[in-house]
Amino acid sequence: MMNVRIICLGKLKERYLRDMCDEYVKRLGTLCKISIIELNPERLSDAPSQNEIKAALEKEGKQILSKISKGEKVIALCVEGSMLSSEALSEKLANIASEGSSAVCFIIGSSCGLSDEVKSRADFRLSMSPMTFPHQLARALLLEQIYRAFSISAGSKYHK
Repeated sequence: MMNVRIICLGKLKERYLRDMCDEYVKRLGTLCKISIIELNPERLSDAPSQNEIKAALEKEGKQILSKISKGEKVIALCVEGSMLSSEALSEKLANIASEGSSAVCFIIGSSCGLSDEVKSRADFRLSMSPMTFPHQLARALLLEQIYRAFSISAGSKYHK
């Protein structure tokens, strides 16, 4: 059974998002070992400079990198990443498993994104859409797509 971790910055504030994420975590429990690590994002001023944003991303990046386990395949969610269909994500996860890795770590950055160091560490960069989503909603969407990917691999009727 594959070990799937999601490292993300920030806690879910809205109850409806927590409920949605909890539901997909519950569903995934029969398909993989799933865990979510929430890290504290750096606080920024109301009108942060590029230097302030860069410094915050670097601090967040160090937190993220310290949580990545040796041997994990890392998939970073970032705007410049590749977009995959649900079937292609399912195939990517299956390929990771067939290559001998039993662990994958998805990373969701803060509202400012991810540091270059984290992006460089990633084995794959994934873009969910050319549209911009709040990072809290991105977590719910990612969990649903991970569930869909495992459902496709299992041949279930969830994915039509």
